[in-house]
Amino acid sequence: MQKQCFLPNSNLMGVRLAGSHVDTQEPKTNPWVSVSDEPETLYKRVSLLVKGHDKAVLDSYEYFAVLAANELGISVEKVHRPPKTIERLTLLKSVHIYKKHRVQYEMRTHYLCLELKYLTSSTAAVYLEYVQRNLPEGVAMEVKKTKIEKIPEHIQEPVWDKLPQVEETEVKS
Repeated sequence: MQKQCFLPNSNLMGVRLAGSHVDTQEPKTNPWVSVSDEPETLYKRVSLLVKGHDKAVLDSYEYFAVLAANELGISVEKVHRPPKTIERLTLLKSVHIYKKHRVQYEMRTHYLCLELKYLTSSTAAVYLEYVQRNLPEGVAMEVKKTKIEKIPEHIQEPVWDKLPQVEETEVKS
């Protein structure tokens, strides 16, 4: 079934149908896309460290983050799990007496580290925004970016070419 439209041309943009004024048609521009003359920043590595208390949630999030990276064409260098940290807290059951009766609580923090290679700043921004917006409850993320920069001009030429020549003198004894 074909969709019926009451307008003969549904691609009218900027046309006012009610009233006597008619706006001129403006070119379609996306306000979210910005064009600049500056070169993009290149990142050698973007490292994501994800922390959470539930291992199953981190497993699911790892699958999601790797799948999102593959869909955007980002190469995932390495996915590894640093050792978990366990924080134990011992409290007395009773405030005043029964010093031998204690309760022990522990918090386990699991970690997941994703390392992405060779990203542009726009790709990294899109990926990080998408991944951070879909971050599950109770999960934190740290992002470290390693930028590729041009070698400064005063370092490009070898220093030993500019050193003055030292004359060697023979010592007679």
